Amino acid sequence: MKKALKIIGIVIVVIIIALISIPFLFKNTIKDKVRYAINREVNATVNFSDISLSLFRSFPQASVIVNELSIITAAPFAGDTLVFTDQLSLEMSVKELFKDASEPIAINQIKIDEAFINIKIDSLGRFNYDIAKKDSVVASHTSQNTQGEPFVFDLQNLKINSSRFVYDDQVAKTLFTLDSLHLTGNGDISEQKSEVTLEAYSKIAMAIDGVEYLSNNNLALDAVVGIDLEKQRYTFKENTGYINQLPLTFDGYVEVHDKDTEVDIHFKTPSSDFKNFLAVIPQTYSKNLDGITTTGDFVVDGKVKGTVDETNIPTMDIKITSTNASFKYPDLPKSVRNINLNTSLMNTTGKVDDTYINLDQLAFTIDQDVFSAKGNFKNITKNMLVDMAVNGTLNLANLEQAYPIQLEEKLQGVVKANITTAFDMESLEKENYEKIKTSGKATLSNFEYTTPELPNAIKINEALVNFKPGTITLDKMDITSGKSDIKATGTINNLLGFIFTEQKLKGNFNVQSNTFYVSDFMSQEEAASSTTNKTAEKESSSSSPSSSDFKIPSFLDATLAFAANTVVYDNLNLKNAKGVVKIKEETASLENVTSSLFDGVIALDGNVSTKSQTPTFGMKLNLDNIDIAKSFEGMELLRSLAPIAKALTGMLSTDLELKGNLTSDLSPQLNTLKGNALAEILNAKVNSSETKLLSKLDGALGFIDLDNLDLKDIKTALNFDDGKINVKPFNFEVKGIKITAQGNHSFTNEMNYTVALDLPAKYLGDDLGSTISQLSEEDLSKMTVALPIGISGNFSDPVINLDTKAAVKQLTQQIVATQKEKAKDKLVNKGKGVLSDVLGGASTKKDSTSSTPVKAEDKVKEAAKDILGGFFGKKKKKDTVKN
Repeated sequence: MKKALKIIGIVIVVIIIALISIPFLFKNTIKDKVRYAINREVNATVNFSDISLSLFRSFPQASVIVNELSIITAAPFAGDTLVFTDQLSLEMSVKELFKDASEPIAINQIKIDEAFINIKIDSLGRFNYDIAKKDSVVASHTSQNTQGEPFVFDLQNLKINSSRFVYDDQVAKTLFTLDSLHLTGNGDISEQKSEVTLEAYSKIAMAIDGVEYLSNNNLALDAVVGIDLEKQRYTFKENTGYINQLPLTFDGYVEVHDKDTEVDIHFKTPSSDFKNFLAVIPQTYSKNLDGITTTGDFVVDGKVKGTVDETNIPTMDIKITSTNASFKYPDLPKSVRNINLNTSLMNTTGKVDDTYINLDQLAFTIDQDVFSAKGNFKNITKNMLVDMAVNGTLNLANLEQAYPIQLEEKLQGVVKANITTAFDMESLEKENYEKIKTSGKATLSNFEYTTPELPNAIKINEALVNFKPGTITLDKMDITSGKSDIKATGTINNLLGFIFTEQKLKGNFNVQSNTFYVSDFMSQEEAASSTTNKTAEKESSSSSPSSSDFKIPSFLDATLAFAANTVVYDNLNLKNAKGVVKIKEETASLENVTSSLFDGVIALDGNVSTKSQTPTFGMKLNLDNIDIAKSFEGMELLRSLAPIAKALTGMLSTDLELKGNLTSDLSPQLNTLKGNALAEILNAKVNSSETKLLSKLDGALGFIDLDNLDLKDIKTALNFDDGKINVKPFNFEVKGIKITAQGNHSFTNEMNYTVALDLPAKYLGDDLGSTISQLSEEDLSKMTVALPIGISGNFSDPVINLDTKAAVKQLTQQIVATQKEKAKDKLVNKGKGVLSDVLGGASTKKDSTSSTPVKAEDKVKEAAKDILGGFFGKKKKKDTVKN
């Protein structure tokens, strides 16, 4: 016994060692099998991060685990992912591990985790899954046995977890997606005939030609499927499927042939309760169906039968009907009654182009409002033909009272419509409006739209739209919001194209308003931002641009001619505003816009665009004869361009051409501005106490009182770039002082200016003292001296660099030089006179006290002494006593 136990113990140890060591011993064999399969079968790039082998995971079976398996397709789908799976697990008998690379391995179970399968058919009909090598395809057709196959399936179990399947057919313009797919299959498919039990759950989406028919709907299947491997026939037996909460039962089969697939399937709702209709609506919108009361029926009954190949589809007869139905939610006051629905999807020929939809009846009643529609859709896979008629009344306020729809914004109003239309989609897309046959009228009355984003409700008191073949006219629209009123008329060129295709809404409109407050149509955050920016814009202008909160609608391609008696924006009041706004590609272009503003006239042309993340603008602006003080108070831009204007009262004209970025409330970001301006002060007075710069300058210039200045006809040119305003040299004259100014300042008010004064001497009289008395009145008016002034710092703390002493010194030197020049002229003139007397033989006069005659040469010498003495200040007095 002791020996037996010892032997058993040794055997157990050997088994444990084997279980641990075999995965390492046979790991390369499995890798060889996988690589052999790949290299033999496919023309694609196949990668995996690792392959592991375990005997413990599902003992007594062996488990092969392939991690991060991917298949990347070659041309013409180069670089596309055909398959990716995070983990692929294969289970097989341990004995399969002892086969060499040329022998097939039988697989019993497959488990796939987090897979992505991406099937594509391009516009030329090429398949991305056509990756099999040509020789392997030929071999598979010429050989009917499994000899040489690396793997064969003796499958008992299949599991797929958290996976995604995409089918994108660009020929049929069909996109089909299964997301969050979970599938479990149990059964033995090694036999020629078997049954497999399937349980599956997924999210399903389907779009045909850009139209979504299923969008993230829940799909579930619980079915038993019979499998006949010899005929490749798959038969639906006991089964139930669900789309959202709508149950459907199936029977029939699918049989796969070499060149086509045969389909014969019948499906229907297992009961006729109208609750089935609500069940097909996503639960997000239909809410909990518990407690809902319904009457009438809802039946889905469909047959799909025929052959699927490159040119044919099965015939279809799918009917959806409901008769005299109603429903009412327990916690809502109103019900939807008299619901009648009769629609069908048909194809009787098996040709895809012959598929059509009939909407023979759609009608319902909410409260006292009756709505009905009918029509048909033909040639739906190509140039779809639409023939529709709509007639009825719908009170928007009743929607939330009868159906548990949660609108983000409150709606109320009454829509009435009686419209018929017939068109083809190609005419819509090519805008051949003459081929669109639409007639009838639609009205909207007492409409009210409330949203937290706007401070006031938007009310449409009345709107009337008239439909005629080729033309849709807005005959009347009367809108109010807050203190604003709008009246509009116009034409809409492509309303149906906008509704049924991806066209932009095109039209021409005339808009009139007595009073229009911009704040009535701004979000409350934008309105607050607009006010805050008045004090914070300088800080924000130096920061990086932020994305736009306000967006010009991308779906609009319209022209609006507008006229408003008063437009109020923040603290601006524009009178008699008129012009044209063209909206296209998220850009509003303004043409010939004029208005009365600041006691003058403003005219502008330009554009505002919100197409990029940061909104931009470009504008030409003319301000003619405007009040300086009012414009400075009302426009942040003018305050930034000319801060000194705060001290001026008078009239101004200017032409501005500028471009740059905008803030979220569409105010200019000053540091991004580029452009130029030409400004003219027509007349202005100065109040130096209004700015520290002029106040400080007035104190430094003691010879002139800035507050007594009258400025007139002063012109200057500016340009702005890189956050600076550059003022080109400009000249003007004030009280006989010629002035030249130039320099620059930033939008953060740092400045660097030079002002050159050509200053008359009389303004420095107090500094010159007695020196100025040597000048005549004529000299005082003519003599000037240059007085340069440097201005730096910022407008709130300016630095004035003024050297009056240097100017006084320079002027003193000018006076001395002038006096010397005058003395020289006097000497020359007196000398000329004496010489003239001598050379002219003038007679000498006798001295009354002397009898001695004076010679002519003595007189010349005496005169010269007198002149030179006077010039040098050394003239001696003549002795009157001595002869």
